[in-house]
Amino acid sequence: MSSNLHAARAWIEFPAAPRDHEGHRPTQAIARESRWRQIDRTQEGMIEEITISRWDDPRSTSSHETTTPDDRYFVGIALKTTRAKLIRDGRIIFEGTMPAGSLYVTAPSKPLGVQFQSPSAFLHVHISTDHLPAHADGLNDLVLLRDPLAAELAKALIEHGDAADLQFTRCIGQTLAMHLTRMELPRVKVNALPKWRLRRVEQHIADHFDRCISLSELANVAGLSRMHFAAQFRAATGYRPREYLLTQRVEHAKTLLATTERPLADIALAVGFSTQAHFSTVFKRISGQSPARWRLANVDGQLKVEARPRRHASPERDWIASAAA
Repeated sequence: MSSNLHAARAWIEFPAAPRDHEGHRPTQAIARESRWRQIDRTQEGMIEEITISRWDDPRSTSSHETTTPDDRYFVGIALKTTRAKLIRDGRIIFEGTMPAGSLYVTAPSKPLGVQFQSPSAFLHVHISTDHLPAHADGLNDLVLLRDPLAAELAKALIEHGDAADLQFTRCIGQTLAMHLTRMELPRVKVNALPKWRLRRVEQHIADHFDRCISLSELANVAGLSRMHFAAQFRAATGYRPREYLLTQRVEHAKTLLATTERPLADIALAVGFSTQAHFSTVFKRISGQSPARWRLANVDGQLKVEARPRRHASPERDWIASAAA
């Protein structure tokens, strides 16, 4: 198991998955969902104590609603960044960006609706209540942005793809269940940064990404203390301010790589990095490829070069950029 998780640390891109309407084969260890969060029972009318399924939807907008079975906890792990709104009984539980690696949990017998505002891809883990008896309250409507272990477990599963067997997926599911029972749950809910403050901060970063921008500077732009700004910014975007700044630099670097023949050292300086080595390290961590390899793969025009984004992080900006391409 440890060797499988170690291999998943390579930060490779997730492979594409079949479209939703193709359904899933009953023999697959990771079932393909034809409807959001819905898996078919076996011929014997039962499902495993821990069952894993996958949901992929390429549509830019979609809405779904379902109720968690009374004997199951439901866990979702985002395979790519998406914009989502979670709703129950007319009350918004979560609204904003879910980065790749985000985790959310719903308790048994709970209805939940979702509105996706961008393409989405998730691993769904259906866990028997027998595995989580002590967390019935704390695990309801829990949303964690970028849970590291959940992200790593998802990568291990996707890396195996259809070759994953039931024993391996069960082991992954049991590890996730144990992680949920042992994690320290957030005690205070942080409100997201109001949209008007967020727009000011994003515009400031867009205008000055090529120089050093401190946390204090961004907090002053938002009109908040550093502590409150950092927490509210992450709640609104899924990124720490520093991470967001780095992704802006990498996105602009991609434009320069694809549209110019400038040396890598020049591009590094142009987007705010002090050295080419630091630029290459950050670029590979965010995009999954070195700048040189990315340029070779994209200078032929196959990738559409877009202007540097002014709003929320792009779905292609994380470690699983091509999860549902």
